[in-house]
Amino acid sequence: MDNLWQQFMDGIKSTGTLEYIAVFTGIASVWFSRLENILVYPVGLINTIIYIWLSMKGQLLGEASVNFYYTIMSIYGWILWAKRDHQHHPVVHVSFSDKRWWGYQFVFFAAFYIVIFFSLTYLKKSFAPGAIPWADGFASATAFTGMWLMTKKKVESWYWWLATNIASIPLYFVKHYVFTSVYYLVLLVMAVFGLIEWMKRAQLENDQKNY
Repeated sequence: MDNLWQQFMDGIKSTGTLEYIAVFTGIASVWFSRLENILVYPVGLINTIIYIWLSMKGQLLGEASVNFYYTIMSIYGWILWAKRDHQHHPVVHVSFSDKRWWGYQFVFFAAFYIVIFFSLTYLKKSFAPGAIPWADGFASATAFTGMWLMTKKKVESWYWWLATNIASIPLYFVKHYVFTSVYYLVLLVMAVFGLIEWMKRAQLENDQKNY
């Protein structure tokens, strides 16, 4: 236990300014997403761009690819959430997934997991010695799925975020990104509240449609 605590303290001391900025903008981004506030995307872009740099610097190709994907999807989500109909109401609303959408997300997850796992297994030999293919593949694929569903305002995006956060806490810790590991612990708690909030919003949306 003392060893673990010492590793944690050493990691905190070695955390750079950029990582602190990335962590705090990431937390702010999740806060905005819980509130269904479009600021989730511009604030999130600061987080993802910094993490691309940090991940490439640390030869963490799996994490770099996730954050590159986040960056692209943040731009896409920003455009989608900003769309309004002729009455100036948002075009995309918080909603539950039907059977078709559940099928889409599991296929989406499986496809990305397979691609990432085999890519990292190959790259680990020469370019990404810090990769843990099965764990990186799971964390990345769940994150990819969660981000895609969030652009569509699907409640189930939070389930995938929960899975990403649970996987990322030990993953970043063993790779010596201790402050980032704590960051994912905070995101895990926030994801629970995000899920509850979006479930309420989706239910309210359903009630209004059926009224």
